[in-house]
Amino acid sequence: MKKYSTTFLKIAVTLIGIPVLALCIFWVPGFVGYIHFPIIMGVYLSALTFFFALYQAIKLLTYIDKNKAFSELSVKALKNIKYCANTISVIYLVIVPFIFPIADADDAPGLVAFPLIIIFGAMVIAVFAAVLQRLLHDAIEMKSENELTI
Repeated sequence: MKKYSTTFLKIAVTLIGIPVLALCIFWVPGFVGYIHFPIIMGVYLSALTFFFALYQAIKLLTYIDKNKAFSELSVKALKNIKYCANTISVIYLVIVPFIFPIADADDAPGLVAFPLIIIFGAMVIAVFAAVLQRLLHDAIEMKSENELTI
């Protein structure tokens, strides 16, 4: 049963990455003449960071498959996911000032909301990964303490 659930999650993680890859290949290049270069670079840099986080999620699911969920490898994968989420937040915080002139010129104040939504979502993921990382680390410590007493 557990093997099927992690396989389903691996497929879901892969399916999450496909639209982002499609946007980076087909949609973003169409805005090169319209959007400032730092915004384009930030989008691609955040996409690379996003794909690294997805890779870490797949690694974490693989550790669960191999009964290594309570290991330092899992803690490291969660730490990397947390760092990726924080990096994406910082990238979009840097992008926001470049979006203000575009939003003002087009009279589209909602355009500024997009990076703020991404920042909020990334911060939620970072906090969640940090909580899981801490819980997993504590569980590993308790497990090793119990093994020492036996």
